Amino acid sequence: MSDIEIRPITLADAGEVLTLQRAAFVQEAQIYGSTDMPPLTQTLEELEAELVENLGRVAVDGHRIVGALRARLDGDLLLIGRIAIAPDQQGRGIGSQLLAAAEQAGKDAGAREAELFTGSLSEANLRLYEREGYTESERIPQDGGTEQVFLRKPLA
Repeated sequence: MSDIEIRPITLADAGEVLTLQRAAFVQEAQIYGSTDMPPLTQTLEELEAELVENLGRVAVDGHRIVGALRARLDGDLLLIGRIAIAPDQQGRGIGSQLLAAAEQAGKDAGAREAELFTGSLSEANLRLYEREGYTESERIPQDGGTEQVFLRKPLA
């Protein structure tokens, strides 16, 4: 793998992150048979508002953002979301690097536990999160017979 730099996400990254997010979540839309999902319908203004107070990270290869995630504190819980890896870069360990960097930022900010979620049909995501030490904490039924799967990991 070439040198991937993991750094904090900034407001200046918003446009490129939105483009990356849309490209990455098209695969999820195909799994679920719907493009009506927040990562695909989010506006640039909404994403910029999320970045005001965010512990998220981006993965940069040269001058290109190839991965991104958002993270924020809720008390001592680190909420991780919108993990997006460029389709042509998946399988290179970028997701694992982003998670590790976000978890460290969360610990540094006082988080004791991290939480993220994915859909029940997103098997590759579930495998990644379990491999990274996350365990299922809750399932919430969704339309179409699928479920939102919440996973948690202690950070202490």
